Amino acid sequence: MVLSRIILGLLALAPMTGYDLKRHFDSTVGHFWTADKAQIYRTLAQLVAEGLAEVETVAGSRAPDRQEHRITAAGRAALAAWLASEPERQVDRDPFLARVFFGADLDDGGLRLLFAQRRAATRAQLARFERMRAGAEASDRGARLRLATLDNGIAHLRTELAWLDAVEGEIGE
Repeated sequence: MVLSRIILGLLALAPMTGYDLKRHFDSTVGHFWTADKAQIYRTLAQLVAEGLAEVETVAGSRAPDRQEHRITAAGRAALAAWLASEPERQVDRDPFLARVFFGADLDDGGLRLLFAQRRAATRAQLARFERMRAGAEASDRGARLRLATLDNGIAHLRTELAWLDAVEGEIGE
């Protein structure tokens, strides 16, 4: 349900192909929600079948025809109802934390490697988000809200780096 509403939200910004949606997932909402290409296309087909989106074939001049999706009035109503509903809490699934939970059997080198890999990935993601933030402008309310979600992602990554330092310091004793 959440994926379909995120897709409707993206389609409310502009008509998009499945490829465009995947690009937007990777460059905008990916800091709080991910979807692979198959999930996006499957959900698009479902939204069209439900009348929440429609698809139009746009002829390509030097490229193949594009299947461009647009949100319908019913889709806007469904998006508005979801936005107004009580937020549901999703349980995070994090393979790294599962490894930490069961990490007592790792030797010191293995544990240091586990934390070093996570730290490197977290720093890389933080740098990516900070680059995105540096070039962003909040020209209207929608843009300010979208930037607020990016700021949330940045805050979480900074907190994770501090947590990694604290846990490693505690375990290293």
